[in-house]
Amino acid sequence: MAVDPVCKMEVDEKTTPLKSEYQGKIYYFCAPGCKHEFDKNPEKYLKDERS
Repeated sequence: MAVDPVCKMEVDEKTTPLKSEYQGKIYYFCAPGCKHEFDKNPEKYLKDERS
């Protein structure tokens, strides 16, 4: 299971059609709204991942 970087919900990466690639890594989303927010500003959601 992957974790949606926006809302932190678990997402089954094998079944979700909602995904984005950023800096060579694929991120998976639970809902279109989460994907849209991530696509607008990925760094906002990845800063916690990098600290």
